Amino acid sequence: MKLLDTIKRDFTTMTLVLMPVAIAINIVIGQIVAVLKLPVFLDSIGTVLVAIVAGPWAGAATGILSNVIWGLAVDPNALPWFPVAMMIGFVAGWLAIAGWFKSWVKVAGSGVVLALTAAIVGTPIAVYLFGGITTSGSSFITAFLLQTGQDLVSAVLSTNFIVEPIDKIATCFLAYGIVKGLSTRYLSRLPRAANIATS
Repeated sequence: MKLLDTIKRDFTTMTLVLMPVAIAINIVIGQIVAVLKLPVFLDSIGTVLVAIVAGPWAGAATGILSNVIWGLAVDPNALPWFPVAMMIGFVAGWLAIAGWFKSWVKVAGSGVVLALTAAIVGTPIAVYLFGGITTSGSSFITAFLLQTGQDLVSAVLSTNFIVEPIDKIATCFLAYGIVKGLSTRYLSRLPRAANIATS
């Protein structure tokens, strides 16, 4: 029953209003980055945003819905990555509850933790579903590492450990910056407003 109450706490009316906006942020920025073949993703800003102010379950749901909608409506390549998006939202939510989004230094630390999460969950998807080469610009790094003689799993992992920290730290900073820009009155209506330092 306690778990159910925790889940229900995340999904207030304000959360349900915020989630579509966050999903749109994920898809629009993620698609722009994918089209430009940049070696980052930036497709989890909305997910982390929701996770910070609404909690881990709402963050996970935002991540899943973002990739499912993106995959079905815009780019089918986005769909298989929903487990990564889900775990980013879930872990970011727990980090926020633990106080990791109360200062810029801690936000950077959150980015590192999310990078490790994404690398661990994403590597098997990249290797077994895409053969290591995806539509992301980071695949150029993987291809280069394969040419140097690394095996597929090592090349994908190495790429993830290069790209993910940059991507997730930037994602956390952007999400945190957006949250800090929200009015105190608006923030107070969200279920996890206490995750953000008011000063």
